[in-house]
Amino acid sequence: MSGEVFEIRWHGRGGQGAKTASELLVKAAIEKGKYIQSLPEFGAERQGAPMQAYSRISSTPILIHTAITHPDMVVVVDETLLKSIPVCEGLSDKGLLLVNSNRSNETIKKDTGCKGHVFTIDATQIAIDEIGKPIPNAPMLGAVARITKLVELDVLKERFKEEFIAKVGEQIANNNLKAIERAYKEVKG
Repeated sequence: MSGEVFEIRWHGRGGQGAKTASELLVKAAIEKGKYIQSLPEFGAERQGAPMQAYSRISSTPILIHTAITHPDMVVVVDETLLKSIPVCEGLSDKGLLLVNSNRSNETIKKDTGCKGHVFTIDATQIAIDEIGKPIPNAPMLGAVARITKLVELDVLKERFKEEFIAKVGEQIANNNLKAIERAYKEVKG
């Protein structure tokens, strides 16, 4: 954690929900009285194009509004990005890397050269099993909550339900909640 601010850089592809996950995480942190910031970074590219999002959670006011270059945590929503983007850039030896993958933590660590702590979760499979679609953002949120302890699982689930029940309906929202809870339990690292 860099001082009072915990910074997360999310790597994903358009349509996978990285921007939404970043926003939901920080909204859940408000419940703990934290100051928050969520910033997406993408161009006019189409769905499936690489994108980044940034989350800042702090116990003091956040006075910067820039991309995160030295994150405390990196979340990789799409494992294929490991081949083309230096996701560990700026991550310290004490940093956290979470990758949506069914491969071992050791393999991911070797492939990325990450010197920090590596965690994996097969978020895509969890999404397929619980939601019926390969949209991994909800399971990734559960894994981030477990690893960082920035937000309580119940608070995260409640925020998710409040945000999405009107948009997707109760059944789909509940399926996403199951995915969040399952990932919280299954993350490896």
